[in-house]
Parts: sequence; C-alpha cells; structure tokens
Amino acid sequence: MIKVLIVEDDPMVSQLNKKYVETVKGFKVVYMAGNGQEALNFLKNHSVDLIILDVFMPKLDGISLLKEVRRRSIKTDVILVTAAKESENIDEVLRLGAVDYLIKPFEYQRLKSTLDSYIERHQLLNHKNTIFQKDIDKIMKQNADLLEKDYQKGIHKKTLERIRRFMKHNEEKYLTSEEVAEKMEVSRVTVRRYLEYLVSLEELILEIEYGSIGRPKHLYKYKK
Repeated sequence: MIKVLIVEDDPMVSQLNKKYVETVKGFKVVYMAGNGQEALNFLKNHSVDLIILDVFMPKLDGISLLKEVRRRSIKTDVILVTAAKESENIDEVLRLGAVDYLIKPFEYQRLKSTLDSYIERHQLLNHKNTIFQKDIDKIMKQNADLLEKDYQKGIHKKTLERIRRFMKHNEEKYLTSEEVAEKMEVSRVTVRRYLEYLVSLEELILEIEYGSIGRPKHLYKYKK
C-alpha cells in the first residue's frame, strides 16, 4: 500500500484530493496537512511514500517544503500541484526531484494516470532486484506521455505558446478575442478557446464589460 500525505491549505480541495487518491487501487491517504510547516512536523515522526503538495500555502510554501525535505534526506516522492503555470517554478521543482507537476484545474483522469504510472514506477524501483534499460525507458515514456496529455483536446502546444507570448507582450492591456484574433491573424473562435484555456490556468484575468446595448464584452489581460 502506497502511503500518501496531502498538503493543501483549502480543506474542501484537500478532501476532494483524498477522495480521488483513494479511488485508485493501492493508495491510502494517511494524513492531510493544512500547510507546509504542519506537513514537516508530521514527517518528523512518520514516513510516507508520496506527498501530493500544493505550491502556494501559508507558513511554509510547497517549494520551500520540498527543499527542506531534500535537505533533511527524507525519503519520499513528491507530486506538486499549483494553479500557476510558471516555467521557473516547473524547472525548479523538477530539479528538486518532483515526479510530476499538476496544474489546476486538473481532471481526475489526469491524477489517476499519474498515480497509475507512479505505482508501477515504485514497484519497479523498490521490488525488482535487477533493472534493465527497457524498464527505465518505459518509465520515461510514461512521464512524457503524461506531460503531452496535459493539453486539452483541441489545444495545440505551439499555438498556445504563441498566444501566451502575445498576451504577455501586451500585459498592460485588456483585449477582446476579436482584437487578439485580428493582430495574430487567427480565427476568433480559435483564439477564444485558447484565451479561455489560459483563464482556466489562471494565467489570464477575465473581465466582463456590460454595455447598455448588445452582448457583454469579454476582456482578457495577462496576469502578472
């Protein structure tokens, strides 16, 4: 049985994550901490196999906790969860040995895929006397496949990066999907889909402007 520690400052999200985790065979949530310091106190006297760790929390944030876990040589794997998709954060946690990085709002199936992959990896590395190259290749391929699946159906990586860069370049302005579409020479329907996706990742701010006549305007701005 894989022992899991959930570290999340929102009690409702913590309970939902516990429910998700325990629907996957082979996993048991042994404790839910409301912040990094509480988690660190728990880890002083208890061992866990896996921590599902939110990044932004009071007292001790997720990245600081991960650094402290590594500094103290606490043997546990970590999956980071955050609403912010910032490349420097992703790069840093991967360097610190996080086995995966989930971006809110993630779907249950994405978490399940991560846990299915993790339990196979855990059993391979902890219960097999001899590991072959094909075993390592399988683990690496699974990780790459999971990262690729992070993009929703109809969302293409290159187009997403183009629109992300455009919005960041115009970060001082609120823009409509029509304005973005015209400047980028992309269809308005396509742009609207990508803008809404970036809002769901909390990379863009959405403001709705209600006029006296006609439909309300959806205005998008890069979140600094």
